[in-house]
Amino acid sequence: MNDYRKIAEQIAEEVASGRLQPGDRLPPQRSFAYERGIAPSTAGRVYAELVRRGIATGEVGRGTFIRAAPPQPKPPLAEPSALRVDMETNYPVLANQHELLAPALSVLATRGDALKAALVAAPVQGNPSLRAATATALARSGWIPDPDSLLFAGNGRQAIAAAFSTLVPNGARIGFEALTYPVARAIAAKLDIVPVPLAMDDQGLRADAIEKAHRTAPLHAVYLQPTLHNPLGTTMTATRRQEIADLLQRLLGPIAVEDRIYAFLDDEAPPPLAAFAPDQVVLVESLSKRVAPGLTLGFLSAPKALVQPLAKSLISGAWMAPGFFLDIGVRWLADGTVQALEAAKRADARARQALAREALQGLAVKANPAAYHLILDVPAPWRAEAFVLAAARQGIAITPASAFAAAPGHAPNSVRFALASPTMEELATSLASLAALARSEPEPTHSGWSG
Repeated sequence: MNDYRKIAEQIAEEVASGRLQPGDRLPPQRSFAYERGIAPSTAGRVYAELVRRGIATGEVGRGTFIRAAPPQPKPPLAEPSALRVDMETNYPVLANQHELLAPALSVLATRGDALKAALVAAPVQGNPSLRAATATALARSGWIPDPDSLLFAGNGRQAIAAAFSTLVPNGARIGFEALTYPVARAIAAKLDIVPVPLAMDDQGLRADAIEKAHRTAPLHAVYLQPTLHNPLGTTMTATRRQEIADLLQRLLGPIAVEDRIYAFLDDEAPPPLAAFAPDQVVLVESLSKRVAPGLTLGFLSAPKALVQPLAKSLISGAWMAPGFFLDIGVRWLADGTVQALEAAKRADARARQALAREALQGLAVKANPAAYHLILDVPAPWRAEAFVLAAARQGIAITPASAFAAAPGHAPNSVRFALASPTMEELATSLASLAALARSEPEPTHSGWSG
């Protein structure tokens, strides 16, 4: 066993025995190196190993702390929380939306020919009429997808998996925003793809960060969320999108995977990145937020040269859309049902943000008024993970910013609140509880856990 691993094991034993408590701050790496009689570089490897094993977590500007809880066995946001109030995952299902969805379902139930067509296996490229209807429905100001560029997946996650599988060989590198969608990062890990964190600013991903990483070692793809970034809520300006598009075209290397799952909520955002660099962007969409996670469909819009490779990935990965969901999903797109739901959910998201803004007044909040989520910078002396545990004791599930980190290491001392899943009454009560918690002092933690 290498020396740094032996020392990491010693720290794990100190945590398990209770000599180191959850929440304890480890000394700065140089001090740790001096105390242990090791090189600073070895101390850095010890801390990296502790983070990798889930024993410690790093917080930007504060240091490295013993985790307040063991790491989750599943990727964050992969499933709804089992706690009473789920503010960890966003499942925006409106109270009356079943009434909008029912007519198309009744057509399938009462017309034998329609139901028979929906029951057969569906090709990943659908058919010309399906593609045309989908292209029209997905169009945004300044952009409409080429119908022949469209492919259909079972859901948005499967569309992301197909894009990663097509674009990035095993062991190769993919760029992620420094804070990113955890399930996308987990998909990359399953495919044995190396995540590379890329610097961000108040607009989102920086073009120079892509270039710097690509010059160090080639990036095969870059996954990004230009509109209503999850978890930060940022939306890139048209100027930033053009900068990234120009860079991608100049590098002639990485292909961008543009995630627009939440973009429908911001109808004032600039056109998709795909409008600025159509030959360098694979755009991913789905109905999971627009309609419902249980009645969803995934979409890819791709450069012509990538349509067939992506189709092969969808087939080989068993990520194709079931015929029933393809039929019903496109019916909802074509008859205006999805557009009606989008408008209702835009109003719902803004109402929930207004509720949050009032409840969290005076606290450090990063929020987009159009988004279904926000970031709270946890006030000292709270730490993000301890705050998450304290919220869980009140029956409220929230997510630490560390869950969104593209690579193990430092993350902001922040938490994300997902606003879509609770009822408005539950949300109001939970936000009041979380605001009171943030203004209180954390209770000391006395129980350790084995790493």
